Parts: sequence; structure tokens; C-alpha cells
Amino acid sequence: MSAAEGPLVVGVDTSTQSTKALVVDVATGRIVASGQAPHTVTSGAGRESDPRQWWDALCEALRQCGEPAHEAAAVSIGGQQHGLVTLDGRGEPVRPALLWNDVRSAPQGRRLIEELGGAKFWAERTGSVPTASFTVTKWAWLAEHEPEAVRATKAVRLPHDYLTERLTGQGTTDRGDASGTGWWASGSEGYDEEILAHVGLDPALLPRVVRPGEVAGTVRDSHDLPFSKGTLVACGTGDNAAAALGLGVRPGTPVMSLGTSGTVYAVSRRRPADPTGTVAGFADARGDWLPLACTLNCTLAVDRVASLLGLDREAVEPGDGVTLLPFLDGERTPNLPRSSGLLHGLRHDTTGGQVLQAAYDGAVYSLLGALDLVLGEDDGTDEDADPSAPLLLIGGGARGAAWQQTVRRLSGRPVQVPEARELVALGAAAQAAGLLTGEDPAAVARRWNTAAGPVLEAVERDEETLARVAGVLSDAAPLLERGPDAG
Repeated sequence: MSAAEGPLVVGVDTSTQSTKALVVDVATGRIVASGQAPHTVTSGAGRESDPRQWWDALCEALRQCGEPAHEAAAVSIGGQQHGLVTLDGRGEPVRPALLWNDVRSAPQGRRLIEELGGAKFWAERTGSVPTASFTVTKWAWLAEHEPEAVRATKAVRLPHDYLTERLTGQGTTDRGDASGTGWWASGSEGYDEEILAHVGLDPALLPRVVRPGEVAGTVRDSHDLPFSKGTLVACGTGDNAAAALGLGVRPGTPVMSLGTSGTVYAVSRRRPADPTGTVAGFADARGDWLPLACTLNCTLAVDRVASLLGLDREAVEPGDGVTLLPFLDGERTPNLPRSSGLLHGLRHDTTGGQVLQAAYDGAVYSLLGALDLVLGEDDGTDEDADPSAPLLLIGGGARGAAWQQTVRRLSGRPVQVPEARELVALGAAAQAAGLLTGEDPAAVARRWNTAAGPVLEAVERDEETLARVAGVLSDAAPLLERGPDAG
């Protein structure tokens, strides 16, 4: 392995299922070393993880990185958004963290919208309309169902905040991840005292919001990681904002991420406020905005359908009569938290491959509909949006041929698949690099050429399939809203 040309930094991605660490050469963007370790997540409506597992996984991932991790001059942590971490006075978890895909707080979300001015109030105040994914609804659920845990809580953190605090000893967060809580006001860029008072959360329990480019702290003495005391620690950010940094995306460039969840987003100079709740008005990690729409069911849901059919995930076959809405975990976009999967249009001659293709179609359909709103195509308000620009396809599913072809066919856009992997960790690394060089982290990523990759040409948009899925979704809405357990 050749010697690094510049200083080294560490970028971390603490995701739903695992923690990954990259040691990156600031000068070239070359990945010098990497490591990964898993965590466990409970199943069912309640999705929880012990935050201490995230720390153990970080320690193991960095151990795998070896000597280069010891040489790092700065570190930054990107992480899964929305998760509610409650800590006691010693900094220990009061209970397992409630993760982003825990949908038990859907009733609290609806109640908060009703109690505080309706959807328009929330969109204008926080940039988003709270759903079961948002941290504020999880806190409301905890207060209602586990009041003793609330009484024991002396600090409230997001997943990436928890790890950053264990590094520095300081309670900090960033505007990107804070904007996904539901208690951060996007207009004033500070915590919203009215919302916090309504849900009974003392703002003193929340972390300080560190500005883009500001040092969150330095690595303290007492830790189990291979960093020198005084190593710079960036503020970190949520996974989607980190991936946007990792791609170095410019305003208006559309991104679709195919992972456990599916997301579509674009950097925007305008502060978003969608009262329908489809588009979350997140902040990015730089000072702009990151309007984003997210689905709960993406690669895992389609893989589950393939498993039920006994098929390889690529074993799709064309067909024009079957529709599958793969809402296996409830759904966020559309907002149907009690829904389950729905299959319509089976015939004697329907094949398993056609059913599997229908699962892909159903998963991509919701994302593309939301993308139009993210880019402002419905009203032409986003001057940065270019309808002919390639759609950047990232995430675990991005290299799957069936995913690529489905996105091309249903979007009608050219699709670019960046060759760089681990974009969340790369974005965190770019953020750490910016502390050392004074550069915009997105400019660092562009210098590293992280978005480079093949471009698949546009094909004619499959309007027939889009219309069929839309019709089934509309007709089945009452059934999907009731859920499978309704009487």
C-alpha cells in the first residue's frame, strides 16, 4: 500500500444494521483502510437497538482499520436519522433507542398535528409534518407509555450525537440531523420552545447545535478508540445529509437512495415547507436545504417478496396486469403506518417473476412520485431543477440490474450509478477533511470525484404501469389505512 499524500481522516456511518468506518486520504480521497461491525434491531412494530452496541461496533470497525486509524487527524460520524436516544445522569441509556422505522408513535404524530395548529403550522415551523418516524412523536409515545423512562432521562440525543458525545464528552448535534427531530425550527434554526413545551421536553436536555464547519470538540482522554487525544471531531450529521456531502451534489441534482428505506432528495437553496407532509424539509450539513421524501419499504421488502416466491432478486419477468404494493412494514410515503403489503391482479398465467417485478414497480412508484415534489416540478418553483439531469442512484440496491431498469423505465430519466460506495461514511470523511483544509465538504467530495460512474441512457417512461399502480393505490386506500388487524 502506497503512503498517503495528505493527512488522514475517519468517516463513520452508523446505520440501522451496522457501523462502518473509512480511513481516507484528504489529498486524494483514496480509502486507506475500512472496517465494519453489525448491531441488532428488534423486529415487529417496535424497532429498537441498544446504543451501547453502536459504540462497540465503532470500536470493532476501527480496530479492523488498523494503524491508519491511529494516524487520523480528524473524525466525523454520520448516522441513521430520527432515532430517540435517552440517557441518564451518567450518560448511560435509560432504555434501548427507538429507531426511525419504529411506527408505534403514529397515533401521537396525528395527535400532535391536531393539537398544534395542523399540518400547515408544522410545515412552516419545522419544515416537515411529523410522522411516526420523527423523534418528536417518539418522545410523545415514550411519555405516554413509559413515563418512568422520561423521568429518568437527563439527556436526549440522536444516534450520531450519542457517538460524537462519547468521543468528545460534549453534547452536540448539527442542523442536518436536528432538522429531522420535529422540534427544531427551520426558520430561526433553533429549538422550538413552543413545541418542546407542548411535549414536555426541557430544552436543557438537548445537545448544542454546531454550525457547519465548526469543530464539535476533540477526542478526550477516556475512550476505547485508536485516536490520539486532541484529534478533531466534526459535528457529524444524519445519513442522508452525509450521503449528499459524499456525492458533492449541487442544487437541483436528483438523488435516489435504495436501501433498507428508499429516499429521494436534492440540495435546494429554498427552505422547504410541504403541508402535505410528503416532502420533509430537512436542512443539509452545509447551510442549504435538503428536501427529502422517504419510504419505509425498499430493498428489504422486495428481497422478502423474492424469498417468499423462492426466486433470486434478479429473476423478474415483464407483465402488465399484476400490481404489488410492498408496504410490509407500514409505510411513510404515502403515509400509511398501519398498512401491509397488497397484491392485485393475479391470473392463472401470472408468473412468479411478474409478481417480483410488480414489487419493484410498487417500491419505485412512490419514490418517483415524491421526487416530483422534491424538485418542485409540480409548480416549477425550483429554478435549480433540471428535468433532463441524470438521476443519481445510490444505496445497496443501486447496482442491481432489476432496480436500475425499473428506475429507468418508470422515471424516463438517464440514471447515473456512482462507483464510490459507502457514501455516508465518505460524506462524513469529507466533513472531517473540511475541518483540516477549510474547504466546503461538498467541494472536497467533488475533488475526490465520488459521483463518477456509468450513465444509463433514458428510456421511454412507462406511463401505463404508473397509472395502474396509482389506480390500485387509490382504490385500496381505505383498506390500507385500516391495516390488516382492523375488524
